[in-house]
Amino acid sequence: MDNIGLKQRLSTRLAFLTAGLAMAAWAPLVPYIKARLGLGEAELGLLLLCLGAGSLLAMPLTGMLAARLGCRRVVLIAGGLATVLLPCLSLAASPWQLAIALFLFGAAIGTLDVAMNIQAVMVEKASGGALMSGFHGMFSVGGFAGAGGMALLLWSGLSPFRASVAAAVIVATVLAIASPHLLREPEPRAAGKLFVLPHGAVIFIGVLCFIVFLVEGAILDWSALFLTATRGLDASQGGLGYAAFAIAMTSGRLTGDRIVRRFGGKRVLLLGGLFAAAGFFVAIFAPTASVALFGFVLIGLGASNIVPILFSAAGSQTAMPASLAIAAITTIGYAGILAGPALIGFVAHATSLSMAFAGLGCALLLVATSAHLRGFMPIQQE
Repeated sequence: MDNIGLKQRLSTRLAFLTAGLAMAAWAPLVPYIKARLGLGEAELGLLLLCLGAGSLLAMPLTGMLAARLGCRRVVLIAGGLATVLLPCLSLAASPWQLAIALFLFGAAIGTLDVAMNIQAVMVEKASGGALMSGFHGMFSVGGFAGAGGMALLLWSGLSPFRASVAAAVIVATVLAIASPHLLREPEPRAAGKLFVLPHGAVIFIGVLCFIVFLVEGAILDWSALFLTATRGLDASQGGLGYAAFAIAMTSGRLTGDRIVRRFGGKRVLLLGGLFAAAGFFVAIFAPTASVALFGFVLIGLGASNIVPILFSAAGSQTAMPASLAIAAITTIGYAGILAGPALIGFVAHATSLSMAFAGLGCALLLVATSAHLRGFMPIQQE
């Protein structure tokens, strides 16, 4: 751990970039696969659950694998599997084949997600400064590049299979460049501990991640409907809300390490939660669509560094080894993305979409107040 330096930081950033590229490259393929297999919306929705199920089942196991094999092996195996499966998704000849491919692809992405965050925690701790926001920012950059690049390849006339092969080659190249300086040694504390039941601060941090991921999932799935139904935007402009949120979040993360080093994790968590909560209330009470869009910018900026800070806190807690803690909170947090659309839908059906968004704003206020709960939030104050 003493020889961690610039090369290891770069490899960690490239691992996050790889995950963002691979995950986002799948999204533009969905309409083509839906049409080729003749799937209805309900059938497609059930099949997409396979991706989430694969991730949720793989994430808790990844902590054990990283504790035994080290981050490098797990990242390379999971990244390689995702690279191979990406073209396979475009070749699925039946819903059952697609279900199996999506489950395995989700498992690969989930494993990669946990392993790269374990690596990030170890590199940050050894470096002695805030790095997590920048790492997560590279995942966001990969998301933009993966979705945009795949869409461009398909628009240029390539078949879905050839476009996915091209994307897979790019992902494999980035992974190969990252490979030499990924961490080979497992976390010392985790030796011999292949499973520890999450407890204490780990559960608390996981719940906070659940809230923030719930917010991200809700904006992804419901922001367009909110803007078109309550603010009068045309359906063609509904995606502006998520675009404003995503751009703001990426910008916040790419500058987040400097902000955390200057103001400290506790203060950034507090202010970030307050800004994100304020963004929801601005969007709800905005007199015009442009003001509502500004609310989504506030949500993105405020939420941008919360999850990186929480992952750093997971690496600092002493209740359980960091590798197992990261696996636990990633699983709990990812459940928020999966549960988000349905939960918001139920609340919106019972009340209104504005009330559902108000509930998310209140939940973010709870995240903000957690910054000063002693004994539960092991955040370093710079």
